[in-house]
Amino acid sequence: MIPLTRAPYHQESFTAAEREKLAPYFTNLDRPVFALVNLPEVVKGALFARYSRSPKSMRRLFLDEFVDDLWPAGGAPSAGPAAATADGGKTGRAERLYERVLTDYGDDSVAQLGAAHVACEQASNILTKVLEWSRLGSYLEQSTRYMFFDQPLGDRYRYAVPAEIQAAGLEPAYAATLDLLFDTYRDLVPLLTGHYERLHPQGGDPPGIWKASIRARVCDDLRGLLPAATLSNVGVFASAQSYEALILRMRAHPLAEVQAYGELIRDELRQVIPAFLRRLDLPERGGAWTRYLAAVATRMRQLGPALAAAAAGAGAGAAAEPSGGERSGELGHGAAAADVRLLEWDQDAEVKVAAAALFPYCQLSGERLLELARDLPGDERRQLLEAYVGRRENRRHRPGRAFERASYRFEIVANYAVFRDLQRHRMLTIEWQPLTTAHGFDTPEAIVELGAETRWALAMQRAADLYRTVAAALGGEIAQYAVPFAYRLRFYWQVNARELFHILELRTQPGGDRTYRRICQEMVRLLRDQAGHQFLTDAMCFVDWSDPGLGRLAGERRAAARRIL
Repeated sequence: MIPLTRAPYHQESFTAAEREKLAPYFTNLDRPVFALVNLPEVVKGALFARYSRSPKSMRRLFLDEFVDDLWPAGGAPSAGPAAATADGGKTGRAERLYERVLTDYGDDSVAQLGAAHVACEQASNILTKVLEWSRLGSYLEQSTRYMFFDQPLGDRYRYAVPAEIQAAGLEPAYAATLDLLFDTYRDLVPLLTGHYERLHPQGGDPPGIWKASIRARVCDDLRGLLPAATLSNVGVFASAQSYEALILRMRAHPLAEVQAYGELIRDELRQVIPAFLRRLDLPERGGAWTRYLAAVATRMRQLGPALAAAAAGAGAGAAAEPSGGERSGELGHGAAAADVRLLEWDQDAEVKVAAAALFPYCQLSGERLLELARDLPGDERRQLLEAYVGRRENRRHRPGRAFERASYRFEIVANYAVFRDLQRHRMLTIEWQPLTTAHGFDTPEAIVELGAETRWALAMQRAADLYRTVAAALGGEIAQYAVPFAYRLRFYWQVNARELFHILELRTQPGGDRTYRRICQEMVRLLRDQAGHQFLTDAMCFVDWSDPGLGRLAGERRAAARRIL
């Protein structure tokens, strides 16, 4: 490191009285990097808004324009949770500034400066996908891979009963079928646990590690019985702008659960970031946006099935194109070829990536670099790409943004349990069709080995019967609640090569669900054999092709070793 002859940053001077006023709100008063603490969200948002248009430092700006609202003359500072959750006149100036910038000037970026943590509990697995739609929030959802769903919550199992089902008088039939699914889940837990304990004896592993790995395999297999109505908890951290868009989408949604839950989220956010949500209820803002979203969705729900039915020559009743009927056993490598399709790719992907890799290191135009990369002999282009990828020591060493020049479109048909895991990747474009029973269901291999295949199929058939009953009475949107995770749906990914490094190397690790591991392995094969992008797949050196048996065991061992250290 080069020795410094003087301090590299100017250190601002504050009087003793000023330092006393600043101390509760800033993590330090001497360095150029600091965090804001103990401040209401609206004050932080307004402070940053002024900061962007002022030559003053943030701490000086705070002293000059904001501190009087929080530190009345002769009084103590009004910081902390109480100030953050109630107006009380303490944040009036900040709210007026925020409203002027956001409402009068339309500076949407200000709405990115306020954020909140919100816990969303007892949400159906239909609702959780709505909550997690945005790319700009952070979400943690209760796992179906590491906890059992064999115990009731209150007076029934953990599932939602939609208001539409209740109003139509279908609740008795609905509850009987979902209870059957959960009863089957409950009864199979000890049988499947014993099966895996016999297949994978404890050996020298501590009991806790071994039992956690067994539990993960049992949960993976049995989650196919869980209906989409299954309740989950989701932790959300997002900006005010993201919450605003979320609530507007929820208001326009056709399901009553989603609409009602959107208002619950709004009510709680009004207690912590009230100024950031004022536009939601403005007729020309929130009202107009909600009407727009609802109108588009309504029209597309009319056009989509009608055009699909006309194309199939089957009349208005054609709802879905089946993908091959019911399946027994896990999705094997050969079967995955029929369920994962590479629809679009760029023939010049490696040329474009090579040109993009050179761009930050040259003074040539993008067009000229593309010509240069195309004219390079194949071995020289590969050397260039190898230099750009570098020596990757683990899967988190991802290549740079040049790989975002190559994009691919995959169409996948997989069971809903697997979709829930693959849907969590939001740095891509993902769309999915409504959940139905038209594409058949998967039966885990262990269920067949136990001789429980008939019971599994009976539960699936009962759910399919309920789905048809609800769909006929209320439509397919409501009927989704009855569909178990084992049933399959169709979705697509539009994704760049850089994100594929992350997804395919992560989702093929031994601890992952066996089905989505094989789907992602099939994607790699399609990139290599169909698209012909050999260098790309060679560079994905942390894709795991092994068959690990009790997949979570290695991960549990590593976690135990870290705890010891």
